[in-house]
Amino acid sequence: MRLQEFFKQNPRIAVAFSGGVDSSYLLYAAKAAGNDVHAYFIKSEFQPQFELDEAKRMAKHLGVSLTIDVFSVLNEPSVADNPPDRCYYCKTKLLKRLWELAQVDGYTVLCDGTNADDDENDRPGMHALREQGVVSPLRSCELGKTEIRMLSEKAGLFTHDKPAYACLATRIPVDTIITPELLKMVEHAEMVLFDMGFSDFRVRMIPPGTAKIQVSGKQWDEAAARRAEILKALTPDFDNVVLDLALRKE
Repeated sequence: MRLQEFFKQNPRIAVAFSGGVDSSYLLYAAKAAGNDVHAYFIKSEFQPQFELDEAKRMAKHLGVSLTIDVFSVLNEPSVADNPPDRCYYCKTKLLKRLWELAQVDGYTVLCDGTNADDDENDRPGMHALREQGVVSPLRSCELGKTEIRMLSEKAGLFTHDKPAYACLATRIPVDTIITPELLKMVEHAEMVLFDMGFSDFRVRMIPPGTAKIQVSGKQWDEAAARRAEILKALTPDFDNVVLDLALRKE
């Protein structure tokens, strides 16, 4: 199925919007097709502020209505306790909330930005998508990340070269209880590195109190060269700061 055919068959859709590459292109394509499309952004403890800011910017750029819902996921023990399948429980909770919001507005089709390259075995949340009846048009139309980036650039979307970004909960080791304080520490550390000009990285927490910085190969040398600057910025929150010698994939 081609994406245009999907939009023709589904003229009114709600989109679970993250502000990332995939959901931004899905929002653009639906709007360009003349669909009645509404974006929904869930601001939980796991989303940093910059993601919300960029989602607002994209929705405004496209002229698409955006609903922002502040919603706690840490009041669910199966999420806060951070078991290996935390993502499934978290995604289920968020999708149920998204359905509530969409149905109040009269939408009966809820879509997300999962693409054809997303490996189902690496994304336990995809099981929740199926259970909750969420449609993934980019995946069903066999659009992968590279093509979506190309189409996004052609469409003039500022997200076309945006690095992939996983939620803040992925920075906390499995079976370590997730607290707002831990998430704030990680978010602040990553914002420091963003402000320093780094763009493709993660700051992962290693108990007790160690920040492990992972950067792409292109920026590893710069991170090492700016060791003293990074240490000064992060040591107020962390007892130790280490730079991962195993380079992240480009």
